[in-house]
Amino acid sequence: MIPITALKDKTVALFGLGGSGIATAKAIVAGGAHVIAWDDNPDSVARAQGEGLATGDLRQADWSQFAAFVLSPGVPLTHPKPHWSVELAHAAGVEIIGDVELFVRERKLLAPDCPFIAITGTNGKSTTTALIAHILKTSGRDMQLGGNIGTAILTLEAPRPDRFYVVECSSYQIDLAPSLNPTAGILLNLTPDHLDRHGSMENYAAIKERLVAASGTAVVGVDDDYCAAIADRLSAKGVKVARISKNRPLADGYYADGSTLLHARAGKVEELASLAGIGSLRGAHNAQNALAAVVACLSVGLTIEEIRAGLQSFPGLAHRMEQIGRRGKVLFVNDSKATNADATAPALSSFPHIYWIAGGVPKAGGIASLAEFFPRIAKAYLIGEAAAAFAATLGDKVPFEISDTLAVAVEHAARDAGNDAAAEPVVLLSPACASFDQFPNFEKRGDAFRSAVLALPGITPTGGER
Repeated sequence: MIPITALKDKTVALFGLGGSGIATAKAIVAGGAHVIAWDDNPDSVARAQGEGLATGDLRQADWSQFAAFVLSPGVPLTHPKPHWSVELAHAAGVEIIGDVELFVRERKLLAPDCPFIAITGTNGKSTTTALIAHILKTSGRDMQLGGNIGTAILTLEAPRPDRFYVVECSSYQIDLAPSLNPTAGILLNLTPDHLDRHGSMENYAAIKERLVAASGTAVVGVDDDYCAAIADRLSAKGVKVARISKNRPLADGYYADGSTLLHARAGKVEELASLAGIGSLRGAHNAQNALAAVVACLSVGLTIEEIRAGLQSFPGLAHRMEQIGRRGKVLFVNDSKATNADATAPALSSFPHIYWIAGGVPKAGGIASLAEFFPRIAKAYLIGEAAAAFAATLGDKVPFEISDTLAVAVEHAARDAGNDAAAEPVVLLSPACASFDQFPNFEKRGDAFRSAVLALPGITPTGGER
């Protein structure tokens, strides 16, 4: 835990008592402050009381006593309209902050120069975060990993000069962290997302920009117009900007040429690393993630040799292009996290000969946008509610069967791929759908795929059982 001494002897209001909210309240109390916590869910309030936290209905509170209002990131700050607690804080003139901001303030007090890498972006941030953490850990650094990736930031160990922090930040967390100032800040990309919470793409982009605006080094992907404009704007303000591209050479920056990562500067091009043969980092999207990781790790003092070693041993994240195992020349890949067509596109682009398991609860637009990848698909195995609609889209362009269930799809895809003469047939679960017709979440769907694959006779696990 990181005790929040920055609020010592003050009284703080807190709303949102999920796991991270309770962790935040405990950290504030441990630092010597008094917290009055609340939630709209009575069960959450009862849980907090059971853990010894002081609770009180903030509608009835005297807001003049509060030095700060700590809001959980899942609670609406601005759109579609501010939560009632936010309106009360505004009316009382009480600052509204979140757990990432509390970490930033405590770092400033205890170890302002300790290396701190913060990562955001619409896509790829969890993989990039995990990759950076892996590189740091394998290099022998004292590394703390948290934030939006699943570990509440204030449950980490307290800052000290030689401790490295790797923190994934959602737009909601950035919106509540006005002092965010990482050593290296990464903005991977921007596409429309969470617009119900931010009101417009412009607002969403402006919030994401805050993560890199006060960074020691701003690592910015420039393959979309929003991020390219942000990089230019920061450069004009004198911020140190490292541009990265997975799509094209840069005259001054970092880019991928196939699986080779390059750095161009002053008319010279230097090879930094190769991703060839690293199964967990296949595809152009992972080249972008790796570029960001390399640049960030260089900026906090790692050698290129340490970084290359970390890249080579990266196991990948569960349910994100996760290599489960092989049977003969057939590779089995779990990409259950792909819950819409945009998320499935990188996986389909990464393999030339695919036995594709897709379906579930369909999203708007279905899979029509994936037509450019249809020539890569040897056969599709369609499951769940989307099966009939996906079959209609595939038509006579891709051979398919209606498998209905994941277990049947795995069995049939494994059989067909095993009879294929291609050099490396891939059985790929990348559903382009939500899971809720047959599974409670994408994790359970991916776990079921992994179990079904590992139960096949003759399988050699490649990613290890999780």
